Amino acid sequence: MRVIGLDIGTTTICASVIDSANGEVLTSRTTANDAFLAAAQPWEKLQDPAMILARCEQLIAELTKEYAPIGAIGVTGQMHGIVYVDESGNAVSPLYIWQDGRGDREYQNGESYAAYLSRKTGYKLATGFGSVTHFCNEKAGNVPQAAMQFCTIPDYVAMHLAGQTTPLVHSTNAASLGLFDLENACFDRAAIESAGMNFAQYPHVTSGYDLLGKTANGIPVAVPIGDNQASFIGSVRDRNQSILVNVGTGSQISYLADRLIATATMETRPCDAECFLLVGSSLCGGRAYAILKNFYEELIQQAGCQCDHLYAVMERLAENYHQLENNLNVSTRFSGTRENPEQRGSITNIGIDNLTPQHLTAGVLQGIVDELYTMYAGSAAIQKSVPSFLVGSGNGIRQNKVLQKMFEERFGMQVQIPVHTEEAAYGAALFAMVSVGCYSTLSQAQQIIKYQ
Repeated sequence: MRVIGLDIGTTTICASVIDSANGEVLTSRTTANDAFLAAAQPWEKLQDPAMILARCEQLIAELTKEYAPIGAIGVTGQMHGIVYVDESGNAVSPLYIWQDGRGDREYQNGESYAAYLSRKTGYKLATGFGSVTHFCNEKAGNVPQAAMQFCTIPDYVAMHLAGQTTPLVHSTNAASLGLFDLENACFDRAAIESAGMNFAQYPHVTSGYDLLGKTANGIPVAVPIGDNQASFIGSVRDRNQSILVNVGTGSQISYLADRLIATATMETRPCDAECFLLVGSSLCGGRAYAILKNFYEELIQQAGCQCDHLYAVMERLAENYHQLENNLNVSTRFSGTRENPEQRGSITNIGIDNLTPQHLTAGVLQGIVDELYTMYAGSAAIQKSVPSFLVGSGNGIRQNKVLQKMFEERFGMQVQIPVHTEEAAYGAALFAMVSVGCYSTLSQAQQIIKYQ
């Protein structure tokens, strides 16, 4: 069976066709998500849902024609954001994406909308979460009159692909909106109504492998799942014994828990009906290395020179990090943390002999590793079993052998890199394979994942 996995990102949209028998990626197509709308306010981050839907429909049409027959379509994409829909399932608002900043504006008595809603409900919320965005819109009178419900953009696209008019949201996406009861896998009606919001405008939730319906040409469409969970599902072959480290613009560490666990260093998210995903997120992560590259680049340009392969030069600078003495200690929390957005990074242990490009480059890479390891170490002690495999995804780790070695040494495990590069789209496809009965469990479906 050939299955399409569709990943609707903030800046790109990717679709992959996967052979369910052997896990081979037959093709991957990526198109720009150029749906950003002009903002009237600097804190607004909006996209056009109709344009996103059109881009997705075009990709699906091309792939279903070229790689027929297609047995199922799985969908994932950017979480947290919301779009309002009317009784016919049509968008009646822009997509308020996860980067939208209206929740950080002052609500009353010096308290932001997000802070007020967190205190009022007891849930930890941040600007960009769908519930915070909706609360802001409610208070400002900006909820469209025709709005019946809201949902994420993957849910909106999948609903239309399947010919439906009412969104059905998987718990992996629903939890990203906030005010979600993890234990009972549903939105917390009491918390929502305590804040003066209409519970009926929240979408229906499932934790199963539901099929939404079929496309116009009869292809089953699975309920969309969150992109973090899709990346985990599409990267690890042994889901119960693996840690996933993803290094891109940000960085994340994820591994499964068989029960609901509260930790100070990692967030608990739904994964499927049987388990949860523990996730630690760095707000800067791989971007710290890009910032260092920009620093070097500016220095080179000021000297009237040019370097076309600066990342390769930086990797050579850091490759002998074992031979360096008196290492720099670099905290890569340049953008703060989710717990403390005002926190900043630091460089310590600077001496007269170690303020060198080699020390600084190696220090930033080690800082990326250490930030994720600290999150993991803070929660690993309460787990029943210790994972045995370390899987790496994202271009930040995929293209940097030095960073791979540092992760291996810090975690005491060899890094395994998936052969395929579009992990979230791959994971959405695996989920769809279970939805249509090609595999009976996700664990079985994940056995087709191959590593380099």
